[in-house]
Amino acid sequence: MLVLKRTTSENPDFISLNKLLDKELTIRDGDEHDFFDQYNKIDTIKHIVLAYDNEEAIGCGAIKDFDEDTAEIKRMFVLQSGRGKKVATTILTELENWARELDYKKCILETGITFKDAIGLYHRAGYEVIPNYGQYNGVKSSICFCKSL
Repeated sequence: MLVLKRTTSENPDFISLNKLLDKELTIRDGDEHDFFDQYNKIDTIKHIVLAYDNEEAIGCGAIKDFDEDTAEIKRMFVLQSGRGKKVATTILTELENWARELDYKKCILETGITFKDAIGLYHRAGYEVIPNYGQYNGVKSSICFCKSL
């Protein structure tokens, strides 16, 4: 049974999952990894959701303040063993619920244009493609999304 836990970026399970995510992204991002990595520091993230299956942390996601009305979804990751089981959907829903509780009006996020599974997840969850925002403006390998809460 999947159990969700709200925590912070100091949680050791999140730190471990984050390292695995970064390892995967180093390969997937290729030459662009250093550019993206600078925007994925976890020390300023206060709102983390972890997914546990049989007490093993198998997935994570985070929300980070973007502006007064907007939360940015960050650090979405599910271990290979948990993929295809709606773990990411469950984490994303909990992040959106938490964002609502924090009085955000919308969520935004960025992913890579080659990350087809992630793009499918965000479309199914009701996110719409928007022009690339902030540091992703003009980055051809990025695709950005928004969802009103």
